[in-house]
Amino acid sequence: MTDLRMILAVAAGGALGSVGRYLVGIAATKAFGLSFPWGTLIINIAGSFLIGVFVELFALKWNLPQDARVFLTVGICGGFTTFSTFSLDAYVLMGRGDWWLATGYIVGSVVLSIAALIAALHLVRALA
Repeated sequence: MTDLRMILAVAAGGALGSVGRYLVGIAATKAFGLSFPWGTLIINIAGSFLIGVFVELFALKWNLPQDARVFLTVGICGGFTTFSTFSLDAYVLMGRGDWWLATGYIVGSVVLSIAALIAALHLVRALA
């Protein structure tokens, strides 16, 4: 069973990340309007950058306990955008030299996620 401290760390970080995502989305809409999903693009790029900073600092400088690491990555970055985790997973596959797996993961994640959204829209419309 997962340690309660880890769950609380994820929950607290997730709350902060989600609020951050909401605020960045509002700011982007005010700054750039609604003609393009600027907020989502900015959030995905910023979240990917942030998880990269955290992971490299863990490796090179910060000797943090696991709950603090989980708070920052799974919690804050995951609450802000799961795209950051997607980016890290793709990078790890590429770093291992698993180019086919990385390509499959990237293409599969994007294409299948959009396909799942479309399927859900059609399913709900058919059932409503």
